[in-house]
Amino acid sequence: MQLSILDQSMVPEGSTPTQALTNTIDLARAADALGYHRYWLAEHHATASFASPAPEIMTARLSAETTGLRIGSGGVLLPYYSPFKVAETFRVLQALAPGRVDLGIGRGSGATARDARLLNPALGHPSDHAFAEQVSATRAFLGERGDRDGIMPPVDGMPEIWLLGASPSSAALAGRLGLPYSFAHFGRPEIVTEAVRAYRQSFDGSGGGTPRVMAGIGVYCAPTRAEAERVFASQRLFRQRMSRGDLRPVPAPETALAELHGRPEIPPTARPEWPSYAVGSPAEVAEQLTAMAAAVGIDEFVVLSTIHGHEDRVRSYALLAEALGVRPRRVAATQGA
Repeated sequence: MQLSILDQSMVPEGSTPTQALTNTIDLARAADALGYHRYWLAEHHATASFASPAPEIMTARLSAETTGLRIGSGGVLLPYYSPFKVAETFRVLQALAPGRVDLGIGRGSGATARDARLLNPALGHPSDHAFAEQVSATRAFLGERGDRDGIMPPVDGMPEIWLLGASPSSAALAGRLGLPYSFAHFGRPEIVTEAVRAYRQSFDGSGGGTPRVMAGIGVYCAPTRAEAERVFASQRLFRQRMSRGDLRPVPAPETALAELHGRPEIPPTARPEWPSYAVGSPAEVAEQLTAMAAAVGIDEFVVLSTIHGHEDRVRSYALLAEALGVRPRRVAATQGA
């Protein structure tokens, strides 16, 4: 089971978007040394909660700051963009960091309706068929089938392409396209088993690929369960605010605990087989992830930790890696500018 990171470059309350991007760079360096497999950057637009609308730019920066991590998008929201332009961008990234670039492709909103129209005034609601055609065009422009003529820059190899989703239909589409699939378990935990089953049943290996499943899950790990629950309070309040359309920066634990005191939790619409979040001591979190991977058929976890304090967030990832036996990586003594 491989272990990776999804970073939304979230903005902590009392901080700034610029500092959030600096925190992303620092966390990527730490993840590289800790031995994480890949580091993905999310795409969100025009929200005070998240600082990075351009995962491709952060991919370029982080590939220069790290030595062993795979770096990429989690994901580029393809319906907003031209497949040709996305392919050009990721060919440049492949040239800069050969063999270390991932192109995670999604179709979720990542923006309000207004901002989506600003990104692409012609954007409608692409059908599965139209989206599949966009993905196929991007793969062709990247050179998957040798279609390299006239597309710059000419590069050896190509980024590893993943399809992202949160439904059985997206899972089945990834299977039919013969692509690895990343399921957003933190958003739809009640259907993870159904989605993984749909992916594996529909997988077309005629192109030589093999099915690979990644699950995105929230992890809040600390030396004790009590401390893990404390840092997790920020996420609890953050999600409650989001459900009301309140997209302020991520609150501090003290703010969250005070505001949540006496307030009932929002009940889930369906009882999930596996929780959206793994919260607890290193041993508790490792036990949950290991059991889930074995039961559902997950090859890799990409971990999202919306933790207010940067040091607490780095600590959570460090404790998780150690608990799951991830081997540290020897990295360069100095990185970046």
